[in-house]
Amino acid sequence: MSTQGTETTATVAPPRAALPLVTIVGRPNVGKSTLFNRVIGERRSIVGDEPGITRDRIYGEAEWQGRRFAVVDTGGIVPDDDAIIPANILKQAATAISEAVALVWVVDVRAGKTPLDEELARLLRGTGKPVLIAANKADATRLEADAGEFYQFGFDEVVAVSAEHGDGVGDLLDALVTHFDEQAEVVDTETAPREIRLAIIGRPNVGKSSLLNRLLGAERAIVSPVAGTTRDTVDTLLEWPEEIAGATPTDATQDPNALQGEGTALEVAERVVHRFRLIDTAGIRRKGKTEEMTEKLSVVMARRSLERADVAVVVIDATEGVAALDANIAGYAVEAGCSIIIAVNKWDAVPDKETGTPAAFERDLRDKMKFLDYAPVVFISALTGQRVPRILPLAVRANAARSLRISTSQLNDFFARAIAAPRAPTAPAPVKGGRSRLRVQYVTQVGTRPPRFVVFTAGGKGGLHFSYERYLQNRLRETYDFFATPIRIIERHKRERRK
Repeated sequence: MSTQGTETTATVAPPRAALPLVTIVGRPNVGKSTLFNRVIGERRSIVGDEPGITRDRIYGEAEWQGRRFAVVDTGGIVPDDDAIIPANILKQAATAISEAVALVWVVDVRAGKTPLDEELARLLRGTGKPVLIAANKADATRLEADAGEFYQFGFDEVVAVSAEHGDGVGDLLDALVTHFDEQAEVVDTETAPREIRLAIIGRPNVGKSSLLNRLLGAERAIVSPVAGTTRDTVDTLLEWPEEIAGATPTDATQDPNALQGEGTALEVAERVVHRFRLIDTAGIRRKGKTEEMTEKLSVVMARRSLERADVAVVVIDATEGVAALDANIAGYAVEAGCSIIIAVNKWDAVPDKETGTPAAFERDLRDKMKFLDYAPVVFISALTGQRVPRILPLAVRANAARSLRISTSQLNDFFARAIAAPRAPTAPAPVKGGRSRLRVQYVTQVGTRPPRFVVFTAGGKGGLHFSYERYLQNRLRETYDFFATPIRIIERHKRERRK
């Protein structure tokens, strides 16, 4: 298993190079997430009546008047609350404010000015950044007039909006884009590398957010002992330079033996910068265990995030062992077509480890997750960083395997060796019992990401047995480097006409 390039340093990339960043702030339950979703044009943040739903920073992108910009949704700010989660929400919001070129302060026009709003006004004035007040929930004419009282906070621009219905949002964006630097809008999308979308999934409290923070080298997501701290799916961009080492002889004779001596070869390294979109998801519980509507939405959005992911890191708690729910969660990733890396976290906390402990744990894992026999397993500690650097090179290799396309000539050779030739004693028949006249005619690849193959059959009754599909998948995986990647087998059956 390659760990090439693990000593290089990853850096947190901006939401998109050169895009100005707008941060949405405000006290709890004023409609920040509703406005965020309205501006970016998709439902990225969870919205509900319960205050304090948003906790981490949620990034998105928007376009207005031909100008693209990044937007970040923050949790409700309560400056004097010392509890673990509210204090971390304030810390996350402070980071987003420091990165922004402009701030949108959302207030509730129905509630009017509150003492907490006055505290926030003092905090925002101290930033020295442009502040636009979005007087939200102004869905009636009389409420639009009430928005004027927020001018008393000393900011120049107050716009009455209804984030739920979209009223006034255009006026808010008109005022907002005037604060952008024209030079900051130049984005070279042609040369920008394709992102590798890496989702981190697992049960609650297995260390997903800790792993995200360790990969980033920063406290990007809130971490606490409270299960279910993460609710939204949190996107962060990361640039990781992989150094591919090579050697070139310096001697003019190009003597191949010269590489064996010290000082006779010049070590060269090609640096390839990979751009990741790391997706931290909420912990997925069993359906019967989700009670609050917010938690149910978190699980739905976590599963939805897998649909846009290339690679999924399935995090398992080493101290608790492999649970049935771990297999279910991994199954969601396979259904979505993700490549899979299994990260056994908290390995440093496993007591009385011996030489054979990792092998015994992996045997138990493989037994309970037989459908993931192709997925690599890494024993890590997100707390200490042990073996965490191995994950990114594995993800790069898995992502490359997703795009692998096998030529027709290669598949013809594969067909002759693995299908057309008399089957080995261990090879299953195309149908259960082998009594059908069904036969495989040829195989062709019809898609990638994940790789998809069509098996054309004829004679008898269609329907390849699952054991034969597994046989084809294993042979394809052995012959070609479909590392950590699921393979889809699709049957196309042609019934032969009787003469």
